Amino acid sequence: MLEALAQDGAAPARADLRDGFLVVAAPRNSVTAIIANTPMAAGEELAQRALARWSAHVPPRLELTEEGASHARRLAAPAGVPPLRAQHGEFVVRALEPGAQPVLVNEAESPLGWLARRRGRDGAPFLEPAQVEAGERFRRDVEIAQIRQRVTSDWSGAAGSGRRGPQDLNVSDLAIAARQRLERAGDAVGAELNNLLLDVCGLQKGLEAVERERGWPPRSAKVVLKIALERLAAHYGLASQVQGPERGRVRNWGANDYRPNI
Repeated sequence: MLEALAQDGAAPARADLRDGFLVVAAPRNSVTAIIANTPMAAGEELAQRALARWSAHVPPRLELTEEGASHARRLAAPAGVPPLRAQHGEFVVRALEPGAQPVLVNEAESPLGWLARRRGRDGAPFLEPAQVEAGERFRRDVEIAQIRQRVTSDWSGAAGSGRRGPQDLNVSDLAIAARQRLERAGDAVGAELNNLLLDVCGLQKGLEAVERERGWPPRSAKVVLKIALERLAAHYGLASQVQGPERGRVRNWGANDYRPNI
């Protein structure tokens, strides 16, 4: 029951068709599905233990308290993560490069992960899925490129002509390819937005820290980051909506009686 309440978008309420039961609904593949159906006593027990509370909605809904959310994260801790550490994070298993051993990543430490869970006043996600994926792809390249400890706007020494200096002798081909991709992405979004992407997506700097360093107004960094991610997604060819043939690019011009060779 606790795990169901912790799901994104979970909406628990008393069951209309089954007296004495509590149902939990959550979005699944663009539809709302029932993910839990449990006796009301289970919800009351969570409330008594201060792990959940009844909201003021009509009808009332059962909501996790902060303590309940921490307890749920401890229960869902992946193998190798101490439960007390898991309660402060949201861990996922991810491979940083193709063929690499998967590692645990704490998404709660990621400014992009935090922003991806935010919603606007209209209830829609602040970032589109394509923008989140673009930011994640950029972050993976920063990890693979091995430049988190030494960030510069110019990777031409390692990614340009193929000549390697002494400092690049131990850099793998995967790292060099990642640096080339980062260089192309930087050219596509522009220097200022690229530096913001490096700070937030690559170096995991918080949005408030970025605003202080740049002298920006509060809550402005997320707006500029959204613009940067939109341009980055376009560079990567990512789109949140499927584009049909009417929006596809022209691949060949021909007369009315033209037939392609098959």
